[in-house]
Amino acid sequence: MHETVTLSHTASLARLGHALSDATRARALLALREAPGLPSDLADALGVSRQTMSNHLACLRGCGLVEGVREGRHTWYRLADPQVADALSGLVELALVVDPDCCTGAECRCA
Repeated sequence: MHETVTLSHTASLARLGHALSDATRARALLALREAPGLPSDLADALGVSRQTMSNHLACLRGCGLVEGVREGRHTWYRLADPQVADALSGLVELALVVDPDCCTGAECRCA
């Protein structure tokens, strides 16, 4: 029983890590932490194409972090759970000391 819970927690953290590994997805999550948004508005606010934003929202939806709510012809996106906002707030408040030479370009030494 304990192993199942651990695997579940590990999978959740891995999905969160994947979602946050892209700056556009991280910025989208932070924007959605403030208020739900339409993909077109998020794309404009983040300076990316609508197709790019659509792809990132699909990834975030697949990771279970956001959900789409249909309203007529539009789909609004919001965080899937209020705890996601709490988790993001906690992560933003972290003060990390990082090696500026680590994880630059294609040479990531964290793997």
